[in-house]
Amino acid sequence: MGEIVSGFRVDPALRASVSMETTCGALLRELEHIWTEIGEKEEDKDHMFQELQMECMRVYQRKVDEASDQRAQLHRLLVAKEAELAALMASLGENSLQLKMEKKQASLKEKLSSVTPLLEDLRVKKDERIRQFSDIQSQIEKISAEIKGHDHWLETLTEPFKDEHDLSTRRLTEYQTQLCNLQKEKSDRLHKVLDYVNEVHSLCGLLGLDFMKMVDGVHPSLHEKDSGKSTNISDSTLDGLAQTVLKLRTEKKIRVEKLRETVESLFKLWNLMDSPEEERAPFIKVADILRPPENDVTSSGILTQETIKQMEAEVDRLRNLKASRMKELVLKRRSELEEICRNTHIEPDMSTAPEKSVALIHSGLLDPSELLAKIEAQIVAAKEESLSRKEIMDRVRKWLAACEEEDWLEEYNLDQNKYSAGRGAHLNLKRAEKARMIVNKIPDIIDNLVSKTFAWEEKRNMPFLYDGVRLVAVLEEYKLNKLQKEEEKRRYRDQKRLQNLLLREKDLAYGSKPSPGRFTSGHYPSGNGFMTPIPRRVSVGGATPELLTPRSYSGRGNGYFKGERGNGYFKGTRRLSTTPLNFVSISKEDSMSSFASFNGSERGSPLH
Repeated sequence: MGEIVSGFRVDPALRASVSMETTCGALLRELEHIWTEIGEKEEDKDHMFQELQMECMRVYQRKVDEASDQRAQLHRLLVAKEAELAALMASLGENSLQLKMEKKQASLKEKLSSVTPLLEDLRVKKDERIRQFSDIQSQIEKISAEIKGHDHWLETLTEPFKDEHDLSTRRLTEYQTQLCNLQKEKSDRLHKVLDYVNEVHSLCGLLGLDFMKMVDGVHPSLHEKDSGKSTNISDSTLDGLAQTVLKLRTEKKIRVEKLRETVESLFKLWNLMDSPEEERAPFIKVADILRPPENDVTSSGILTQETIKQMEAEVDRLRNLKASRMKELVLKRRSELEEICRNTHIEPDMSTAPEKSVALIHSGLLDPSELLAKIEAQIVAAKEESLSRKEIMDRVRKWLAACEEEDWLEEYNLDQNKYSAGRGAHLNLKRAEKARMIVNKIPDIIDNLVSKTFAWEEKRNMPFLYDGVRLVAVLEEYKLNKLQKEEEKRRYRDQKRLQNLLLREKDLAYGSKPSPGRFTSGHYPSGNGFMTPIPRRVSVGGATPELLTPRSYSGRGNGYFKGERGNGYFKGTRRLSTTPLNFVSISKEDSMSSFASFNGSERGSPLH
């Protein structure tokens, strides 16, 4: 008889197979055996078996429901964790993170056990990343506020980091880059502020201004000593410092120019009045710093208003003193002009002669300052003239030195005792040899000097005057006198031979001796020849009315060149031109007419 299960009869064979396969089947057989021994009816057995089957089904169903709920819960938890894991991975940018277990083979608990550690790690990483973002954001906001000048209320405005959707390293790097840029900008601004402050401090010290008051007008933090407050680096502070520095630089430039003009005036007055060192000492520091225009002024207190007033007061004092000493200064500068002209052998401008200058000052017809400026201009012109004449003047000195040696040699040759064994005779012999070598070079020296002089005259289109006399005329006269001396010597030798011949003939005729010391009529004895004392002039044109008159050939030599070294043509007391030439005010037409007459008369000279 079959068994009834849930309203239908269970096949006994099936029940047997089920009973055989399970522990419940063994228990069922034991229960059926007990029921048989008791004597239960088959209908009762089937009924009790059916009740038992229904009770088992309820237990299984409950367990299945419980298991199903657990599975659903695990599945939901796994999905939630996987979703959170995916969100964290996307937020943190961990796209390379993968589960190690295959989803098809892993159970829900295995999947949960593999996801949970990763999720915990990512949560910790997220918290750390949020902290990093918060710190960087806080620094960015702080520096930005400092740049904008809102650092006083910075702490109350700083908020925690809220944007958690993107916590990737890429975004963190961007934040860090932004922070680095802001830190660099802050550092640059701070250095710029410090440079401005240092320059303001230096300029205030230089100009004698109050530094604290100057920077306090820009921002109080620039001079506060409270370490808890940072230096303001806002745009307004930088602009204020820049304007302050520009203002101070402009003031410095104005004062430097003003003080430099004062110093230049002070130096001119010092040099003009020969102020002693003790008067210059209080101002020499300022003067030395400001005198070179390229030097920058850095010494503290050098440009204060007090310093400028002191310098201006000293200039005013010297100007007042200059007005009272103007006559003395004019005469002094005129003396300097005459000294330059005397050393250069040129004629000074007579328009500022001492007598005329004094008369102009006393008459009040000319301002002494203008007269002094005129003399200064004449000094400058004389110095330029001296520089252009230097080469020729050096050759003139060389020629005059050779003429002195020539004079000495002629005196030496006239000495009857020059070969005696007296003291110093050997030294005179050596000097005579050197003098002969020098004298032999005189023609070349003169030719070279004449050539240089003509070149100078052609270049400047005016004659080269030496103490008012044209130098070329003097050189030509020297050459002419040199030829005359040689001619006189030759004539003297010829007459001497003729006299000796006549004396010998007379001695043969009368047997008497000739008396020595008789000379030909019309000549007189000299050291080494005869010269007819006929004065002569050499015309030098309209510029010089007359030239030197050649002197007689005397026993002390030619006697032409006493002046440069004590004996010569250019003797200081022997002026051949009654009207001194003015090298400054002489007109170009007069110079050209004189120069033309010189060239016309002397370039064709047979002596040239």
